[in-house]
Amino acid sequence: MDQELQTRILSAVDDAFDDEIAFLSELTAYPSTRGQEQGAQDCMAGALNERGYEVDRWQIEVDKIRNLPGFSPVIGDYEDAVNVVGSHRSTTQKGRSLILNGHIDVVPAGPLDMWDRPPFEPHVDDGWLYGRGAGDMKAGLVSNLFALDALRSLGLAPAADVFFQSVVEEECTGNGALACLERGYKADAALIPEPFEEKLVTAQLGVIWAQVHLKGLPTHVAYAGSGANAIEAAIPLISALHGLEERWNAPGCRHSEYGHTHHPINLNIGKIKGGDWASSVPAWCVFDMRIAIYPGQDIEAAKAEIVDTIMEAARSNAFLKNSLPEIVWHGFMAEGYALADDRSETATAAIGSLDAAHAAVNGSMLDRMAITATTDARFFGLYADTPALVYGPRAEAIHGFNERVELESIRRITQSTALFIADWCGLETI
Repeated sequence: MDQELQTRILSAVDDAFDDEIAFLSELTAYPSTRGQEQGAQDCMAGALNERGYEVDRWQIEVDKIRNLPGFSPVIGDYEDAVNVVGSHRSTTQKGRSLILNGHIDVVPAGPLDMWDRPPFEPHVDDGWLYGRGAGDMKAGLVSNLFALDALRSLGLAPAADVFFQSVVEEECTGNGALACLERGYKADAALIPEPFEEKLVTAQLGVIWAQVHLKGLPTHVAYAGSGANAIEAAIPLISALHGLEERWNAPGCRHSEYGHTHHPINLNIGKIKGGDWASSVPAWCVFDMRIAIYPGQDIEAAKAEIVDTIMEAARSNAFLKNSLPEIVWHGFMAEGYALADDRSETATAAIGSLDAAHAAVNGSMLDRMAITATTDARFFGLYADTPALVYGPRAEAIHGFNERVELESIRRITQSTALFIADWCGLETI
């Protein structure tokens, strides 16, 4: 790409940057937690329609995806889980096609009194935009859209098909991205601007969710010795799971991308509930767990180890050995994915193109990182033979309180994305 065109593209992003942040603020104001994404998806579909893209909006049907690789189990069907895809269809088809993927769903805000300002009233302070979902990952979604806008403002468009995806379910299953594959959206590469410090993600862990159900023996607390406390019975099981966590963190178990990462595998007991009355020995307890696995680690073997760990601990407990826990798999059943393992010409070319775009904007090399979380990149890389590049802005307090994303980082990501699209897809005149 010649220097003059490069400069014009960067300037076009600058010219529309105030509008970009205004739209990001509008989108962040929608409390698009799981099952409540419709308003935000209406907003996104409207923005795509205004720009003349071919808009596809559909409700996810579990029966269409439940037998596909990468499906994560859910309890019941989806009632309000809607994906939105805006398609640019090239008139010349000279370049390489691209998926621009991002998720619209956000995690719950938690106790509102722990935020300095209401989480869905976005505001800018000292160069950061605050609000739940601003960083994870509505800033990335918006940067994808405004990168395309920058090209359009110059009378240019990608010289290959581009599919802009706004998906749901990323925070709990990934089934939104899977539904896009089932619907037929494929491309030569995918770009996902998740907020990982303007670095290229070389590997991501898989994630398994499970729910463990325990049943005790109810009695009045005055006669607690004759009952069985289901909440207390969970404690040795959780301890045993932490033992599994440490075994998986042993150096000999690790994927090469995590050789120097401190404690990459993390167990989280995310929810626990049980009992019905303060003066009754709790007769039941349910806890929800999350644990990570490495790229290449067999997910069925990992599930079997989880079951064995829980059951072995239960059989060592005087009460639980006669009332074994029930394990319900729901939510993430996600394999790990390592872009670094993809030695294909396509992956090498896509990474090289992003390297060049980042260097043009930042004047420095694009750093790499292996993350201890998961993203929707696995669907493209593992199940569609599509290298998936995760590269997004700097954000802080993701999943915490006072979540925020840095404005200048959004600008740089948008500029890099626009240059990447121009190089990867090529350009045609509108």
